[in-house]
Amino acid sequence: MADDILNTLEAVIRERRGGDPATSYTAKLFARGRAKIAQKVGEEAVETVIAAVADDREEMVKEATDLVFHLLVLLADAGLSLDDVRAEIGRREGVSGIDEKAARTS
Repeated sequence: MADDILNTLEAVIRERRGGDPATSYTAKLFARGRAKIAQKVGEEAVETVIAAVADDREEMVKEATDLVFHLLVLLADAGLSLDDVRAEIGRREGVSGIDEKAARTS
């Protein structure tokens, strides 16, 4: 079910691209550009971390939800999707996190 709702959210985000920024928060984000979208991802990540450190589970869920939403907007703005993320996760499957990180090029 979680996968279905994320797919639905991703589709809604893509539909709102180019929409009216006066009536859609998502359209407003797209209109403000990638730098602003990326800034929002960072803000939501920090808020998620703050909630985690405070051990506030309810707030952490809310902030993580905001983080995932803004990350999906950022992916859409870059022409990427959850399928791109899934493919990368699949590529890394069975590879130690330490080995995977060591294999990355800077």
